[in-house]
Amino acid sequence: MPRSIWKGAISFGLVTIPVKVFGATEERDISFRQVHSSDGGRIRYQRVCEVCGEEVAFADIAKGYEAEDGRMAILEPDDFAGLPAAEGKTVDVQQFVDLAEIDPIYFDRTYLLAPEKAGLKPYVLLRRALADSGRAAVVKVALRNKESLALIRPVGEVLRLHTMLWPDELRDAEFAAPEAEVKVSDAEVAMAELLIDQLFGAFDPDAYTDDYREALTDVINAKLEGVARPQATVATEAGGQVVDLVAALKASVEAAKKRRDEAAAS
Repeated sequence: MPRSIWKGAISFGLVTIPVKVFGATEERDISFRQVHSSDGGRIRYQRVCEVCGEEVAFADIAKGYEAEDGRMAILEPDDFAGLPAAEGKTVDVQQFVDLAEIDPIYFDRTYLLAPEKAGLKPYVLLRRALADSGRAAVVKVALRNKESLALIRPVGEVLRLHTMLWPDELRDAEFAAPEAEVKVSDAEVAMAELLIDQLFGAFDPDAYTDDYREALTDVINAKLEGVARPQATVATEAGGQVVDLVAALKASVEAAKKRRDEAAAS
């Protein structure tokens, strides 16, 4: 069982639910160390001041904020005194909202909320009430010395906590919108919808794998064992610019239907 990263309580009305917070995800990406290519020795970095050129001990490193004009504000521990605390152990429910109203773009990190023994019944009560109503709880929570807006929602038998970005952390998306004069025909839309129908199905995350990570793992294992590296599979690159969009969509529909029929037969 993983270690909890935080202990506290959910508070709504006069109900308090003692909980533990666990990370809901774990990175599986392959990480590398920077090493000397000739002997494999690890490369170490020193903390060097760009002004005096001396190596700086970690205890002598302060927090500095550089303004756009180059001025530097060096903050001392006392400068943080009196600021709104980000160390509270109570998750206060701000309001309840319809889950469908929350745009996933706001979600940052996902955590699991596990009840303490004293909070089993109110935990189950909150989970069931949220599930039956299709709603979620908007809360403020202090994790890792940072106050975050967050959402508590029921998933199966547990409550998940999603920390959320603040509204001013979202970029205005208008710059990414296509030009207004671009138009598509009814025939193109109909063919695109037909392709969507052919590829539609229930989402099964276990059906997808990280092909790059698996291939890279094979290469690393071959290096460790001193054997020949596995033969790489070269992906076929897509063709050039599509001129006849309807024809391309029609070919895509036929290819998707063929793959679906082959999968069903097997």
